[in-house]
Amino acid sequence: MRVAQLDLAGPDGEVLSFGPALPPAAAIDSGDDVYALVRVGGRPVATVVCTVPAGKNPADAVAAHARAELARTGVPVPSPATGTPPRTSVVVATRERADRLAHALDSLLAQDHPDFEIVVVDNAPVTTATEELVTGEYADRAVPVRYVTEPVPGLAIAHNRGVAAADGEIVAFTDDDVIADPRWLTELTRPFADDPGLGCTTGLILPARLGTPAQILLESHGGFAKGFAARTYDPALPPADEPLFPFTAGSFGSGANMAFRAAALRAAGGFDPATGTGTPARGGDDLYAFVAVLTAGHRLRYSPEALVWHHHRETWGDLTNQAYGYGAGLTAYLTAVLVRRPALLPSLLRKLPRGLARARTITAHRDSGGAAVPGAHGTHDYPWPRQLSRLERRGMLAGPLGYAKARRKVRGVRPPWEPRGEEQP
Repeated sequence: MRVAQLDLAGPDGEVLSFGPALPPAAAIDSGDDVYALVRVGGRPVATVVCTVPAGKNPADAVAAHARAELARTGVPVPSPATGTPPRTSVVVATRERADRLAHALDSLLAQDHPDFEIVVVDNAPVTTATEELVTGEYADRAVPVRYVTEPVPGLAIAHNRGVAAADGEIVAFTDDDVIADPRWLTELTRPFADDPGLGCTTGLILPARLGTPAQILLESHGGFAKGFAARTYDPALPPADEPLFPFTAGSFGSGANMAFRAAALRAAGGFDPATGTGTPARGGDDLYAFVAVLTAGHRLRYSPEALVWHHHRETWGDLTNQAYGYGAGLTAYLTAVLVRRPALLPSLLRKLPRGLARARTITAHRDSGGAAVPGAHGTHDYPWPRQLSRLERRGMLAGPLGYAKARRKVRGVRPPWEPRGEEQP
């Protein structure tokens, strides 16, 4: 399935541009199955899935589907931020993926943000490939690209090292397997200028490629998409449609596309070092940080204009590992909340019965925020294999034990910005 971008002059307007989402991919042709991001005047508003009929112009065919979808659903009403984006540090944690990292860095250097730096955190490296890439290929750039190391394995620990090294008022995070839209960083960080109470922002994540059955299956299950409607989550005004707020942190966004006010993140203790990829907990580091900042009284905003393209895992084996990790990361993060923030226990216990029911539901249906998905051409009923649902549930059972094992391994590890005399809670 080809991944494309279509830009219209209006919901029913002429085609401004059309082509592969990430050049230099080959041109889209008649007969191709297409998953397309639809923009209106450059602003992401929808996704559509279709097949270009034989002999038809691909741009015209996809535009017809897009206009019909926008007529059916309407164009999301924007609530744009207007302030000047603050000084920002972009943290990219990586481990032995220098080739992929180079593509991510190239997209970050093309950002239109007025004032930012890039901090690459090399996590538990076994070769010098990443160091040589960053200090060689990316030295002396107009945008500073700094290299730091974190010898202890784990994504949360690597992110904390990046937070300690960052000099920006805002710290943004993305992964080494994404390509950032040129306006990603501006759209992700501008809301902080308009809202002093904002502690965190997240953005839209779409697939960079849908070239294998595993990639299509993941995206058909919702992928990482959270839809095209901007939303602000306020702990002082819990959303009526989120009765488990803030414990359903997976609905807020994902770690490949998030930013924090640095002072708020540091004050909340940063990321729990016993969570995340590279630890027995398998995940949950981003979810824990979302809840930590929200429960400290800060707001969180989801901004679909802040777009990155994510390279989904390609094989069935990758997908099974990811399914297990989803489940483990979910319950590991909840365990981390209980262990490190026991004052939240009464609230969590009140909501636990509905939370368990929701946990079972998400293994069968993952919310894509209303975006079209590729399975069965966007009908949202593409079958999610029972084997993967079982793996997610097994992961949920294993998550608390994984967190306990990880916590023992990182005992004594403190956020690197804390004075050495302070103890890790």
